[in-house]
Amino acid sequence: MGNVAKRPDGKYRARWRDLSGKEHAKHFTKKRDADAWLAIVEGDKLRGQYVDPTDRTTVAQYARRWAAARPHNPRTAKRVDSLIRTHIEGTSIGSRRLVQVLPSDAQAWVTERAQVLSPSTLRLLVSLVRSVYASAQHDRLVGSSPFAARLTMPEAHQERIIPLTVDQVHQLADAMPTRNRAMVLTQAGLGLRIGELLALRLVDVDFLRRTVRVETQIAPGERTRTAPKTSWSRRTVPLPAPVAEALAAHIEGFPPPADGTLFTTRFGKPYRHDYYGTRIFQAAVAAAGLPSSTTPHDLRHHYASILLHAGESVVAVAERLGHKNAKLVLSTYGHLMPDSEERTRKAVENAWRKGGADSARTSARVESRNRRSRRFVRR
Repeated sequence: MGNVAKRPDGKYRARWRDLSGKEHAKHFTKKRDADAWLAIVEGDKLRGQYVDPTDRTTVAQYARRWAAARPHNPRTAKRVDSLIRTHIEGTSIGSRRLVQVLPSDAQAWVTERAQVLSPSTLRLLVSLVRSVYASAQHDRLVGSSPFAARLTMPEAHQERIIPLTVDQVHQLADAMPTRNRAMVLTQAGLGLRIGELLALRLVDVDFLRRTVRVETQIAPGERTRTAPKTSWSRRTVPLPAPVAEALAAHIEGFPPPADGTLFTTRFGKPYRHDYYGTRIFQAAVAAAGLPSSTTPHDLRHHYASILLHAGESVVAVAERLGHKNAKLVLSTYGHLMPDSEERTRKAVENAWRKGGADSARTSARVESRNRRSRRFVRR
């Protein structure tokens, strides 16, 4: 328990010990203020809500501590490190103590970051800082999070995707070097991410069962395989006949090295993202006369659009793409679902026709009963 004692200078010192046994003190002019403070401290300790008011950990320091304790894969760890270094350290909140940041400070920081970040990246950053403060609450370094309040952020306007047509995909494949032609057809026919495409091995392709198993990826800047970012990315994808034929021809023409990598450089090494995407792929885009903004990811959009146009459910499309649920599919590709406007019109028209017919039949029955009732009264 704490205690309050009068000092020689006439002030009152409230003393208490924190949960680790370390002693703290705070001085007050009036004894009742010291007693009230001590009562609050002891109450917080009993409720498990005690926060050390003398802790001087800054937001940036704790963000580093939080990140180091997380089991992030190398790619995520690199992204988190970049966000902390660039957008927390050296900003208006980075050097401040955790307990000093107010909700208004949090909003000011968000507004400041919105000037240099895209809306989607800003949301990732705010989510990170919210996680940092949630952890600080569990560690009893803050009583509440200034980021728990609703923050005003710029809206993210997503441009509508215009997928490549089948003819455009084949034009692109034809414009690729012979060694890379099957890469275009494989990504477009399986809906793979570029990292999944580059990591594809012979053992992943089951020609007999006509399936492809996605088990690994190659991250940007790397040439070694790592596990996919999420468990949902591990999946089995149906192998269409045209893709199987393209892969068989590629394997015959460019036999895989000892590790089974299907798509390699002439030195037998896996491609790096930047080399394949910016040099080989972009050169083919120009040669095929496609928009300069076309990237390998557009082949994934092509795959999703074909499945939706064929009537596949958004749940099935999400599974094929390796997404956790159908929400992202709906938000990204909802406008590509075929005949949705016509289905809406027909649904309302059919319902109203049926409702109108039912209403007419009901009115006729009521009027018939009324006539019978009037005849009975006259008798």
